[in-house]
Amino acid sequence: MNSKTKDLVQTLLIALFVFGFAFWCWFKPNSEYSNTERRTLDKLPELTLSSVSEGAFMDSFEGYATDQFPLRDTFRTIKAFSAYYFYNFLDNNDVYIYGDVIGKTEYPMKEEQLISASNKFNYIYNTYMKDKNTNVYLSIIPDKNAFIAKESGHLSMDYKEAVDVVKNNTRFASYIDIYDLLSIDDYYNTDTHWRQEKIIDVSERLAESMGTTLISDYKENVLDHDFYGVYFGQAALPIKPDTLKYLTNDIIDDCTVYTFDSKGELVESGVYNMEKAFGNDPYEIFLHGSQSIIKINNTNATTEKELVIFRDSFGSSLTPLLISGYRSITVIDIRYVSSLQLGIFMNQGMIDTFDNKDVLFIYSTLVLNNSGQLK
Repeated sequence: MNSKTKDLVQTLLIALFVFGFAFWCWFKPNSEYSNTERRTLDKLPELTLSSVSEGAFMDSFEGYATDQFPLRDTFRTIKAFSAYYFYNFLDNNDVYIYGDVIGKTEYPMKEEQLISASNKFNYIYNTYMKDKNTNVYLSIIPDKNAFIAKESGHLSMDYKEAVDVVKNNTRFASYIDIYDLLSIDDYYNTDTHWRQEKIIDVSERLAESMGTTLISDYKENVLDHDFYGVYFGQAALPIKPDTLKYLTNDIIDDCTVYTFDSKGELVESGVYNMEKAFGNDPYEIFLHGSQSIIKINNTNATTEKELVIFRDSFGSSLTPLLISGYRSITVIDIRYVSSLQLGIFMNQGMIDTFDNKDVLFIYSTLVLNNSGQLK
């Protein structure tokens, strides 16, 4: 084959590759959701004279083209593999691998965000609890970086300083330290969250500090399929999946749980929602996942004590372990319901008065350091 023929073949192959992918991109059906990244993908922006003249169309089109590109996940894996194993980067888009654990850099400490979270807690206390006979507690959950960032050569915040900032700005609450009870083994390898079966000691310390006693006799149940956490898709590498376990006993099984459905109607259910086990995020089996307000009634209670928990998603797997110590638990997530609206729910009876109750604010550093999501 002479040089001209070789050049022609090479040109044709390159053209076939470029135009083939172009046609594939234009004519393949758009994907609405990425299961690996757990997010909605960009759609083709509307083409109008104003959107073109103002540059908005091209800005949106760039995101659309990236999201809808053929074999997107395959190319993400190639990029991640190259970053880690060819170029020896420490991370890929802040996601990094340390042994069998996937982490994501949370740096720097954002003091203004920590103070903003504290101000929201202060508002809730001053508006709904200040003049009540309420026992208020605060606890902070460190993210995985607290245990692996330094060893893996990554930057991480000063967790002691972060805790001090929040404590100093929420002096109405008694602080319950759980840091010494935790290690990297208490967290899923592929996810942000802690493993429920590993935090029984955390629940016991919280309960003891709040003046109640738990029945910690549990049956350990194992989800019958692999658990791929949120970091698995972000890492875009073939990492070994986790095993998800959840704890039950007669008290948990007999509880009545009230949540709101998509129409705003009150629904009665159980502590665990096993339908979620087959969804995009099986961790949502714990207390039905993202819920604004949940009410749990313990029909086997031997105490009149009641608890209100302000929490993020870490509290979903923790709360079931606290049930045996209380007659009722109300769980509130101010990422999904505004602090200003709590009074409305109190009038509707979903939230009782905070008088004569224990109140626990328990949040992860991931949320406190990015507290704009709190309402």
